[in-house]
Amino acid sequence: MGMHRDAHIVWDWNGTLFHDVDAVIGATNAAFAELGLEPLTLERYRELYCVPVPKFYERLMGRLPTEAEWELMDATFHRYYTEHRVRCALAEGVAELLAGWSSAGRSQSILSMYGHEDLVPLVRGFGIESHFLRVDGRTGPSGGGKSEHMARHLGALTGVDPARTVVIGDAADDALAARHVGAGAVLYTGGSHSRASLEAVGVPVVDTLAEAVEEAERLAA
Repeated sequence: MGMHRDAHIVWDWNGTLFHDVDAVIGATNAAFAELGLEPLTLERYRELYCVPVPKFYERLMGRLPTEAEWELMDATFHRYYTEHRVRCALAEGVAELLAGWSSAGRSQSILSMYGHEDLVPLVRGFGIESHFLRVDGRTGPSGGGKSEHMARHLGALTGVDPARTVVIGDAADDALAARHVGAGAVLYTGGSHSRASLEAVGVPVVDTLAEAVEEAERLAA
């Protein structure tokens, strides 16, 4: 593969390209119910969510979950999510945005903290896999941050310059991962965080993925 002379986008999946917030909230509340915790509203979830995920649970419980509690909640979350993700769809306009970016001669990829073995067939099932140089999901334990995964992801992409790369995601951790590798970032309000918590990160915050792509083009120019 030759050098890519233009901008590159690293897309997040959950809460960004894949509009799965209803399944995520349901899975989180199913996990909380295992410990007798009160269910969360979407607004409360977006206000408090952070990674690593045990820290998010600490904000709600007043303490970190024990190892046994974490394992129970994590297993419950993933079981519920897997059952309910089938009702979820791509975010509005995704297919057109991906096609437009590719047709302009620019490259893109996916890096997600969703398990790799689940992510790849899910992306393939939406018929969008051909737009991406690479699709990487999480390998190893769940619940951690994205920075080291981002370094490996970009390192595996031939000819992609981090300085002309923009990460588009819905979480503060996406911007931290971008900063870790010297890339830009745009954060999208349609997923896991409130606008206020995203704006605190200090990168552009947008309400639509179309705006995110416009910002990515500007940042990578």
